Amino acid sequence: MTLKTVERFALIAAWAAVIVGFGIALPGVFLTWTNFSVMFASQAPAALLALALIVPLTAGDYDLSAGATVTLASMIIGVLNVNLGWPILPAVLVALAGGALVGAVNAFFIVLFRIPSLVVTLSTASLITGLVQWMSNSSTIGGIAPGLVDAVSGGQLFGIAYAFYYVLLIGIVLWYVLEYTPLGRRLLFVGRGREVARLVGIGVGTVRAGCLITSGAIAALSGVIYAGLLGAADPVSGLNFLLPAFAAAFLGATSIVPGRFNPWGAIISVYFLSSGITGLAMLGIPMWVTNIFNGAALLLAVTLSQLVRGREETDYA
Repeated sequence: MTLKTVERFALIAAWAAVIVGFGIALPGVFLTWTNFSVMFASQAPAALLALALIVPLTAGDYDLSAGATVTLASMIIGVLNVNLGWPILPAVLVALAGGALVGAVNAFFIVLFRIPSLVVTLSTASLITGLVQWMSNSSTIGGIAPGLVDAVSGGQLFGIAYAFYYVLLIGIVLWYVLEYTPLGRRLLFVGRGREVARLVGIGVGTVRAGCLITSGAIAALSGVIYAGLLGAADPVSGLNFLLPAFAAAFLGATSIVPGRFNPWGAIISVYFLSSGITGLAMLGIPMWVTNIFNGAALLLAVTLSQLVRGREETDYA
């Protein structure tokens, strides 16, 4: 077995080890289909957010506003559907358009004015957070239409709520685009070297703008799913998905396709991290350990992804 094969499947092996470890420590509690079905559904917004993040990351940009976009999308649905009485479908479409608009605003400042993506998206995240607080009066809006709840968590396939399958669908689309289309190749070229990509005729600015808009739209979809899972719009908790989603995006870049951000690695990483946190919670570990776990996971994931990516670039050269 080669080193690359080990790297590709190391994360899956680590996830299996975590499951076995907590299964031994918590017999009859952790290793239940109910536990995993709940985890697969409840972490769907985080998995979608991780998928949103890997799109601009592939092109070399960061989207720190994605977590706030999750909250914005869910709140748009709450305000339009509950407070203003809109049908749920138009409310969802406006929420998705709102996410794309956030991405377009980010792209405008990042591409046109050449401001670093970290600065722009951190600023828009703060603006969105304030907007959401104003829209909601800092309160949760409950009573979202049952149609959305049924489409997200009301029905099940193989005992798992539909929310999980939306993650798989978006993952399949991104995997196909990144692996088998010219657009995916252009994204990789832009992420590895913008000047070289520009010299070979790739519209670098257009590619980066498209990635940021796509990230905003997928983050908004995460907010739609989150609203469907809760049956309500929460003005703050969507932000809590950002750190584990970034950790999953970078950790996923160390496996499946080592050295590259990839959807399957990101999805597996979300559930690997969630399995660890769920097991620790069942063991009675205090909740503040979750923040330490997520922070350490992000630091380790970024370090490992940089090491793997650096080695891949050296091998390629």
